[in-house]
Amino acid sequence: MARLTSRFWVDGYLTRLRLADIPAFVVAHGDDNAGAVLVKLATLDGRAQAFTRGFDLATGERAWDVLAEGDERDVDAAIARQRGFDPDLWVIEVEDRQGRHLLDQDGLRD
Repeated sequence: MARLTSRFWVDGYLTRLRLADIPAFVVAHGDDNAGAVLVKLATLDGRAQAFTRGFDLATGERAWDVLAEGDERDVDAAIARQRGFDPDLWVIEVEDRQGRHLLDQDGLRD
């Protein structure tokens, strides 16, 4: 099965968020073809979560895993560390008081 480029996935994700009236921004533009994507969800109350794409070697399934959660400054620090390891990393910031990120929807969760 062919994989989508990172840029194509990010553009589609941002469109889905926009259609749901959920503000989102590209904080760091990674490699267009193969950069990993990290999604930060800020609930605008000083709290946040950061999600990364995980891969289960036993089952072959892909899922969004929580990299960090809690105080937004701590989550930002975790994201900065990840960017230090991976300069090709995309960082998308989603801002939603209700905690919606859409990563659990069909086409985004798999």
